[in-house]
Amino acid sequence: MTLAIAHAEREIGVLDAMREVRPPFSPEAVVAEFAALLRYYRISRITGDRYAGEWPRERFRERRIEYEPSDRPKGEIYRDTLPLLNSRKVELLDLPRLATQFVGLERRTARGGRDSIDHAPGAHDDMANAAAGALLIATGRRPMVITDEVVAEVRRWAPLPPRMYW
Repeated sequence: MTLAIAHAEREIGVLDAMREVRPPFSPEAVVAEFAALLRYYRISRITGDRYAGEWPRERFRERRIEYEPSDRPKGEIYRDTLPLLNSRKVELLDLPRLATQFVGLERRTARGGRDSIDHAPGAHDDMANAAAGALLIATGRRPMVITDEVVAEVRRWAPLPPRMYW
């Protein structure tokens, strides 16, 4: 079970706190510990994965913390975090396990041509997933989507120059 807390500082995402509890553990005790840390940072709303269904939402709600399931799969989170990492727009904590998990991520292309980003078989990515998600939320980064309507509007205001042939 993992928790990451981040904030933005002049367009830089800063990872403030990171917690990982590995099995065996009491889920109830971990939620209580995480809730105490969240209260320290004055956080009353968090975003998490959909693992364990309604259970985390109910446990955090009991501690007056709203748990919202993420609307993005982790592959998208990793994809959108990569430019932030490469352009040094984030500050991570000096945690060897976190670094190992980020470095261990793999991009795979399925037969249909669809890309996915995930950990290698037998490896873990819980810390990387939590950190990447927190940093994206803190920086407000959403993927840029250019629709056909946007292209048409741009062409209306700035038509393409005539083609030149050599």
